[in-house]
Amino acid sequence: MSRVAPSAKELGKVAVLLGGWAAEREVSLNSGAAVLAALQRRGVAAEAVDVGRDVLDRLREGGFDRAFIALHGRGGEDGVIQGALDLLQLPYTGSGVLGSAIGMDKVRTKQIWQAMGIPTPGHAVIRRGPLDVTDLAAHVGLPMAIKPAREGSTIGISRVERAEDVADACTAGFRHDDVLLAERWIQGEEYTVALLNGRVLPMIRIEPADDFYDYTAKYHSNDTQYHCPCGLPAGKERALGEIALQAFEAVGATGWGRVDLMVDADGEPWFLEVNTVPGMTDHSLVPMAAAAAGIDFDELVWRILLGTLEVRR
Repeated sequence: MSRVAPSAKELGKVAVLLGGWAAEREVSLNSGAAVLAALQRRGVAAEAVDVGRDVLDRLREGGFDRAFIALHGRGGEDGVIQGALDLLQLPYTGSGVLGSAIGMDKVRTKQIWQAMGIPTPGHAVIRRGPLDVTDLAAHVGLPMAIKPAREGSTIGISRVERAEDVADACTAGFRHDDVLLAERWIQGEEYTVALLNGRVLPMIRIEPADDFYDYTAKYHSNDTQYHCPCGLPAGKERALGEIALQAFEAVGATGWGRVDLMVDADGEPWFLEVNTVPGMTDHSLVPMAAAAAGIDFDELVWRILLGTLEVRR
């Protein structure tokens, strides 16, 4: 017998967690506002909670029944808020502590993927201190990307084409993290795979106006083009979607999220990273993929929220 879908009233009072203190605060505020409006249109008793260091007290005193996490980056996407919500025994959307923490850490994600045979570009880890640039360039190859290991939205990323530019790229990256990832630059087409409760949504091909899909191209540029259908043969898209789902589940991620990848000139895929709380703004990719699958924004938000009804750990 199929379970009757709950009503908005049965879901109780929902805290939409947004803002926070991470570098992606602005995007989170926009995502959270969109989610809040969608939930309220569905009749859910939802309230915005701009997350600060007092968030546990506010949630405890607010009488909330569950939380929709719309926090991006540190403190919201890395397992910190998830662990806090577990302590409060407050159900929440998306991945738990483990999946969030690993998914946020690009180095650990790549190590797991390599162990599983999921194709991901060659890399090296950079820490503060002396660095043999010649050895790094020989090991990773040029061009390379240098980026913080635990940031999102391409914050702090640099494309490095010459060994003499490594130092400046590291300086930029160290403004955001003490650990950097140097990764072989893949020249080709960029794709993203949105995932919703075990379902692979239509792939999107991203065509930035400039060299690569950086923070500005993601959130502020109107010149970036998004192609859905992505243009790949159906069999190829299906195969990449299956690998993306494996890559997502490999790090312990659950519920909803996104996996980014490149396909090089030889048609070979290279998986880059996992996003466990992707953006939900008017430039965001998961809502775009959902729409292509016939799921409008309000329905998407509703389905994500329903994930809080599942027993967690």
